[in-house]
Amino acid sequence: MATSDDVIHQPLRLKIMAALSAEKGQPLDFPRLKAITQATDGNLGSHLTTLEKAGYVAIEKDFVGKRPRTQAKLTPEGRKAFRAHVEYLRAVVEAADEEA
Repeated sequence: MATSDDVIHQPLRLKIMAALSAEKGQPLDFPRLKAITQATDGNLGSHLTTLEKAGYVAIEKDFVGKRPRTQAKLTPEGRKAFRAHVEYLRAVVEAADEEA
């Protein structure tokens, strides 16, 4: 059986990874990711930093006109880790179904 990824397993980080995975390699800007996850600015920023330090997310900062913009996207390592964690979760659910 696959193993749990402790970095991804935390609920908000799992939501972030799922949202970024759904974008098929395209970045999501901070306000959109905040709306999807229903996180506060500080909480989202903190969890993105954790994912970035793990090498799972790349953060891009630039400007649109004079306004700063922060975007996040999955790295190849992050995509692989997310797939493995989803496989682990599926195995857990399937094992529970077999026991029922």
